[in-house]
Amino acid sequence: MKIRSGIRPMLRAAESFLTTWALMKASRMEPGNVLTLFFFLFSFIFYRCVDQLTQKADPSGQKNSVRVSGILAVVFTILYMAVDYHFYVQTLTSRLFRAGILSVIFCGFTTLFYHLLRMLYFLISDRARLEKVLLSDCNGQSRFLSKHTGLCSFLLCMVCWFPYYLYQYPGVMTPDSLNQFEQVLGVIPYSNHHPWMHTLLIKMIYTLGYRLTGSMLIALSLYTLFQMAALAASVGYFINTLRLFQVKPPLCLAVTLFYALIPYHAVFSVTIWKDILFAAALLCFSCTLLRFLRGEPDKAPGRGDLALFVLTGLMLCLFRSNGWYAFMLCLPFLFFFSRKIFRKKARAMYCALLAIFLTAVIVKYPVMNAFHVTQPDLVESLSIPVQQIAAVICNDRELTQQELELVEQVVDLTYIKKLYDPYFADNIKELVRAGHQDYLAEHKGDFLRLWLRLGLRYPGDYLTAYIHQTYGYWYPDSFYLVAEAEGVSATSLGVSHTPLIRGPLVIKAKEISIKLGGMLPLYGTLWSMGVACWAMLFCIGAAFVRRERRKLTLFLPSAALLLTVLIATPVATEFRYVYFMVFALPFYVMAAVLPLRERG
Repeated sequence: MKIRSGIRPMLRAAESFLTTWALMKASRMEPGNVLTLFFFLFSFIFYRCVDQLTQKADPSGQKNSVRVSGILAVVFTILYMAVDYHFYVQTLTSRLFRAGILSVIFCGFTTLFYHLLRMLYFLISDRARLEKVLLSDCNGQSRFLSKHTGLCSFLLCMVCWFPYYLYQYPGVMTPDSLNQFEQVLGVIPYSNHHPWMHTLLIKMIYTLGYRLTGSMLIALSLYTLFQMAALAASVGYFINTLRLFQVKPPLCLAVTLFYALIPYHAVFSVTIWKDILFAAALLCFSCTLLRFLRGEPDKAPGRGDLALFVLTGLMLCLFRSNGWYAFMLCLPFLFFFSRKIFRKKARAMYCALLAIFLTAVIVKYPVMNAFHVTQPDLVESLSIPVQQIAAVICNDRELTQQELELVEQVVDLTYIKKLYDPYFADNIKELVRAGHQDYLAEHKGDFLRLWLRLGLRYPGDYLTAYIHQTYGYWYPDSFYLVAEAEGVSATSLGVSHTPLIRGPLVIKAKEISIKLGGMLPLYGTLWSMGVACWAMLFCIGAAFVRRERRKLTLFLPSAALLLTVLIATPVATEFRYVYFMVFALPFYVMAAVLPLRERG
């Protein structure tokens, strides 16, 4: 024991040295910078404090914490270094030295993440202390506050977002929004490239508003107001769910302020995109699952929650193309979840899941066919493979004559180097569309084999192309200007940006609120898609550490959706593609720490 106690400080000193080296490289410092000394001292003191803290933990629970922390530490290190590593060795030419430096930095980051995770998991594993912080006794509280917390959250969001509604009147409309509006007006045929059901919802509200007012602007603004209210209502439902678990009102207020005050929620609430209602649907769908977990075993779920579960499940399937694939991935797990939670009363959940599945199938196929709704073309779902093949060609890798002829049957290789953008797939997709996409559709097997052969031959090119195409969704050390779109893009459809409040003060206030995310530390992490991804992974790990594996179902829809984005994203840094994940960020955290009733 004495030997072990004597060795531990030396081990922590070695770990602190590795961590200092990693932080030095990550922050682009020179070895002689005095801050490296502070890094070392802070790391050493922190690691020793974590040792003392975790010694108080239950030995049986430490095994899970050590295992999960170790796995996540490696994952986080890989995700961080996959983008940043070339800065660490850019001055080195020797492969041996490059490998050595990268190995040292890998160990340093892994050590840092491991100890951070150990500390955080220890804190959230202390259930008694955590419940004192989170939960309150409802006795003696205001009946109004207890019953109407969700309504207050809804109203607070609406009040805080309303100035954006007035400034962006009748709503923010980008080219994607205008494409759907053209379908609403009948200028172009229906297409499911932007979800047809979402287009029909816009058309229903627009048509009603136009018949009542005769104004295109007012009719469009009614849809924007509806969308804003739906987003705020999803926040209210989430807050009501927290109150069912007796979460303290100040914490409920803090969660509400995350939605009410962070500017991108306000801007997105008045932006006519499918992604906004989709994010609201995911939050409500996840909240219904949390409510089901809270329910009594052998008792069927409540009708209201079940109805919302079906409605939001349909929205997940029909309001984004990848939502359908994510739901299909979740379906077998949701059936298993229903059996485990409701036991003999699971029939209602089975019926709800089947209702979502069958209704979505009917709408997506016979109904859309009957209304002659065109589906997205083949290349739309092949962003990653076409980018990887394009990267191999642009890197002047050797292809056989047969492989070159196969590619040239589809695209003109004359323009591929000029058009290829490693972070944006639309250029190459348009090149395919300008070529012979029919040939690609008719020879899918040949192109699949070509993609596999080139991947085995040039795995480095494929991996680099994949990192470039997806890094924005999992790499946390970047800032992207979010919610900068405003007004209505140029169009001849008869609508334009008509702000009801204006002036330089309004414009400057809006610009500053958007840009603060790129200026302020800590606050800026709320603007990072990568941070939201890491937070979700941390919360999934918490379900294992706290031995609450039933909670894994709560994260399953979000994880499945993120997986579909990483498989087919056309853009590396499009915030709205994973807005569902950022919008649900407080849900992940609260779901990870809320106590569940023990079941027999």
